[in-house]
Amino acid sequence: MTEFVLLYRNTLEARRESHGSPEKAQQTMKKWRAWFDDMSRKGCLKNIGQPLDDAGKVVGGKQRSVTDGPFAETKDVVGGYSLIEARSLDEAVQIASACPIIEIGGSVEVRPVMQMNA
Repeated sequence: MTEFVLLYRNTLEARRESHGSPEKAQQTMKKWRAWFDDMSRKGCLKNIGQPLDDAGKVVGGKQRSVTDGPFAETKDVVGGYSLIEARSLDEAVQIASACPIIEIGGSVEVRPVMQMNA
């Protein structure tokens, strides 16, 4: 089995919309919880991960400049992550395709985790 990180991407507007009211936030979280529970039952959820705050800074370049925002010149932001196990990238993509964020126009970036030899 290989580890994959799932990076949940969405626009700030869509993210706020999906949590616009207490009822909407509860419905959204219910869908996420059901998806996480399904992955747990199937044995592929290694770490549920955490949501990420909208605030942040980016440090980069040789001068180590600091800019506002956790986003890299794009309208979408990474809102959270999870760690799963799958036999292949294709299987990980299939697992990610059931993510509730896709229903509201978001996306899931699926990345294999490289193993480092110490």
